[in-house]
Amino acid sequence: MSNWIEVCQLDDIDKEDVMAFDYGEHTFAIYRCPAGNVFATSGLCTHERIHLADGLVMEDIIECPKHNGRFNYKSGKALGAPVCEHLKTFETKVDNDVIFLNTQHTEGN
Repeated sequence: MSNWIEVCQLDDIDKEDVMAFDYGEHTFAIYRCPAGNVFATSGLCTHERIHLADGLVMEDIIECPKHNGRFNYKSGKALGAPVCEHLKTFETKVDNDVIFLNTQHTEGN
């Protein structure tokens, strides 16, 4: 069974922005970096479970809107207090300008 699901059109996310995507019981954050590549992480901050789609994207960093915790959205790495637990990351691909997400998280994250 394939874990790849369709998310949205590539142009639905501006460069250097993030959007929420819910699938079943899971919430994801889908990012489009300044170069146009697409990344995905779990959608809630590991500190207080606030949705990251309301946060600020700066280059390859997402800043949580509640306590300003920051993560590298490409690797999921927590970048300092108040966040100390990394985000899970997920593979993405773009086919014919449609974004797809692999709901199986990347090993190691």
